[in-house]
Amino acid sequence: MTIEPSMSPADPLLIADRVFQSRLVVGTGKYSSFAVMRAAHEASGTEMVTVAVPRVNLAARGADSLLEWIDRTKIFLLPNTAGCYTADEAVRTARLAREAGLSNWIKLEVIGDEATLFPDTEELLAATRTLVKEGFVVLPYTNDDPIACRKLEDAGAAAVMPLGAPIGSGLGIQNANNLRIIKAQSRVPVIVDAGVGTASDAAIAMELGADAVLMNTAIAAADDPARMARAMKLAVEAGRLASLAGRIPKKMYASASSPLAGKIQT
Repeated sequence: MTIEPSMSPADPLLIADRVFQSRLVVGTGKYSSFAVMRAAHEASGTEMVTVAVPRVNLAARGADSLLEWIDRTKIFLLPNTAGCYTADEAVRTARLAREAGLSNWIKLEVIGDEATLFPDTEELLAATRTLVKEGFVVLPYTNDDPIACRKLEDAGAAAVMPLGAPIGSGLGIQNANNLRIIKAQSRVPVIVDAGVGTASDAAIAMELGADAVLMNTAIAAADDPARMARAMKLAVEAGRLASLAGRIPKKMYASASSPLAGKIQT
């Protein structure tokens, strides 16, 4: 039997020049210990984790270093510019990450408001343009705004990362239609970032057509992070399969599951 490409067990995610088998990206903050973080990473099956450059002690060594608890033979490191409020600050942070040998990839965050942590799209776009020119692979975290995502893509972003809800809120996907539009218009991968609270939120994001989901708090702050990480892994996989399979249309009225028309005669 020939397996159609869309149903193949191999369903890689391509971002820039890298291929990932897992479509779940996770963070490294808020865990009760580095050991708990590592167990959650293993349970999630992730192949990419994001690290906040301003919050990492690059001078730390051994068990005191967060980086020592990440198996970089299996997991790709994605530095991020969390805590930056201007384009200049974000660019400096990205350069620091590259100079420290972390990566020339950067999850670009430029926050515009302390209460909501919503991105400042004007500053974000300026930082994206600068970093792309400097050879960075830029993955910008942005609002669920199709216009902003299109401009970031035009500026050279390797992927766009619209929020599902405010960072750490656990509210789930708040604007499903915008995410559908972003995916329909995008020529680069769409990674839903922020707002996921539980496994069903991750599945919904993938069912909407997202190429991947990034989360941190939903796993790190769960009562059992490793178990939640496993749940998120399965949810992302299930949502991806459902998206590829194509759901039935919604109807106002019932439709018999065993219709008389076309009934097989015995």
